[in-house]
Amino acid sequence: MSNLPPMNLLDRITIESGKCGGRPCIRGYRIRVSDILELIAAGASHEEILQDYDFLEADDIKAALTYAARQTDHTILAIAA
Repeated sequence: MSNLPPMNLLDRITIESGKCGGRPCIRGYRIRVSDILELIAAGASHEEILQDYDFLEADDIKAALTYAARQTDHTILAIAA
């Protein structure tokens, strides 16, 4: 059994060519996944983010984190010596 979040959580991430330069956003809003990540990196709590951006939901933050985690995951190929 996998501990990964359900894929439908990632349905909250939208990419539109005419919005935010085609960068991944949250549910079609003009707030990018990277904006959420930068807020967290700067020390903002989930509660603070949700207060400052009242259109966001807790699952939007989870989706941003999940999206970022999956983007950084890649297969490592070991080459035989």
